[in-house]
Amino acid sequence: MTETVSSSSGNSARGTKRDNPQVIRTGLPLTRLFTTEGVHPYDQVTWERRDVVQQNWKTGETVFEQRGVEFPDFWSVNASTIVTTKYFRGAVGTEQREQSLRQLINRVVLTYTKAGREHGYFATEADAEVFEHELTWMLLHQVFSFNSPVWFNVG
Repeated sequence: MTETVSSSSGNSARGTKRDNPQVIRTGLPLTRLFTTEGVHPYDQVTWERRDVVQQNWKTGETVFEQRGVEFPDFWSVNASTIVTTKYFRGAVGTEQREQSLRQLINRVVLTYTKAGREHGYFATEADAEVFEHELTWMLLHQVFSFNSPVWFNVG
């Protein structure tokens, strides 16, 4: 983590706390925008089980199949198919395979929240929870999405 500090000459210097003992680390205070304190974003949506089956359009051969995956009821079939086939981790048919959008979002969001705690990014533990819930809500409601390397590599 790099920070900007003012030196005695008024010039700013960049460095880490380790490099410059004058650096004062303070975390970010966060305010809720989409979420409600005490309510997890997952508890505000209706979840349903779906079967994701992809077939070769020429031959009709099944090229991918994962039954009973869990998504919010407002997610399109196309969105749930893309997420299931491309971003769920683990070999299909094994217990390690992700089965729910909750698992996928948690894998990434909880990893980033943990890193934020470890590096002092949050002013308080409550701010860390706000970050976790707001990020979860935005991903759950498709306000934005990370690019593929994040889903492939984080968590």
